[in-house]
Amino acid sequence: MSRDSASTLGAVPPLTPAERAARGKAARRRTPRSGHAGFAPSSDRPDPLGILGAQSATRVPELVPIRYSRMAESPFRFYRGAAAIMAADLATTQDSGIRVQLCGDAHLMNFGLLASPERQLVFDINDFDESLPGPWEWDVKRLAASLAVAGRANGFTDRERARVVPAAVRSYREAMIRFAGMTNLGVWYARIDADRLAAMASRKLTMGGRRNLGRALDKARTRDSLQAFAKLTETVQGQVRIAADPPLLVPLTDLLPEVERDALEERLRGLIRGYARSLQPDRRALLGDFRFVDAARKVVGVGSVGTRCWILLLTGRDGRDPLFLQAKEACTSVLAPHVGAGEYRSEGERVVAGQRLMQATSDIFLGWTRADGIDGRRRDFYVRQLRDWKGGLDPELMTPAGLRTFGEVCGSTLARAHARSGDRIAIAAYLGRGDAFDHALHTFAEAYADLNELDHQGLVEAVRAGRLSASEPADDRR
Repeated sequence: MSRDSASTLGAVPPLTPAERAARGKAARRRTPRSGHAGFAPSSDRPDPLGILGAQSATRVPELVPIRYSRMAESPFRFYRGAAAIMAADLATTQDSGIRVQLCGDAHLMNFGLLASPERQLVFDINDFDESLPGPWEWDVKRLAASLAVAGRANGFTDRERARVVPAAVRSYREAMIRFAGMTNLGVWYARIDADRLAAMASRKLTMGGRRNLGRALDKARTRDSLQAFAKLTETVQGQVRIAADPPLLVPLTDLLPEVERDALEERLRGLIRGYARSLQPDRRALLGDFRFVDAARKVVGVGSVGTRCWILLLTGRDGRDPLFLQAKEACTSVLAPHVGAGEYRSEGERVVAGQRLMQATSDIFLGWTRADGIDGRRRDFYVRQLRDWKGGLDPELMTPAGLRTFGEVCGSTLARAHARSGDRIAIAAYLGRGDAFDHALHTFAEAYADLNELDHQGLVEAVRAGRLSASEPADDRR
């Protein structure tokens, strides 16, 4: 595919609503909705471990075994780290030809709680490392398969899973139909806040019922820079420093000899200065009121383990006014080999632009930069607050009804994100009011969950045979 900007995604084609709906219905003839059912890997399917190995070759070598260890724990953990494998698989499938801004890794663990600039708690997609324009079906299939994999991990029966996945896809479809009837500004302002989330989740979300949702909402509101400051720092000889928890969190003082450490610290200061230029002026002025104190390398997530990630401690009016930023390396999207690299010269800018386009509201400190000399060469980063009311719900604690409800909320959230950039009227017309697409994706999700289990077993066998090294520290604070 060619390199497309957001303006060429088809969000506002020079057509009437009726013509746009006709475009969507015409796509059914090229790619019937039932054609999305099932998945059989091609005979020339790339080796999944080869794909993971190619990613590992660009990462911090001593952290790669942690990634393999986390992915080997279960098929669900493997799936979370296998976005590149699934992208290659999805590239062999049919699609309607209608493009949107993709999350690129829309599994259920990448939906959660976050703060709006107005200090309201909202529910949204929260990971955009792989974001690029592409077929809208790819995100929906990634979400659907994650629900099937999670349902299996929880020991749900075939019948229970058969109610979970179609419900999430139906929620996406019905939400897209609603968005198709809304004004452009109505779509842009749509979002799910905490009160609406609680209302939508009238059924049990977790083993403990709705009280667990309330606890998750309350906990998210405590997760800010002050909470991170209390948890992640210590005072050493009168100076506040980030506390070590190797290899998951390694401060500058423990990472390098003094001469090299001083040089890296200056590069990280330069990273902050470069990143500040990507912020709008008022937020740049706010950042300017903070001063750099310390930094540490941090291990994050499952699929991201091994990418360069730094947490940066800054303080404002005094030592009790902290700001924790996270600067995460932005690598080439796993979608790029299949949909094109996109329009941005910086991978960090690509991530931030995708996030701003898809999220209803974004972190006020979200920005990007290209930094020289970080781990030997120029690298792209995106920056955001480490904790800004971020939180989520644990699918491993959910009942079948709970996972179904959570999937429905994720489905409608994904539809809203896609409706902001793609032709929502054409997508809605393609999907229609029947359930053909819902059931087709259930069949796809179960077939892909089978394949994911085989891929996971391949990783486990490679670790057991010593072909791949896997290690995890005993104190794993994921």
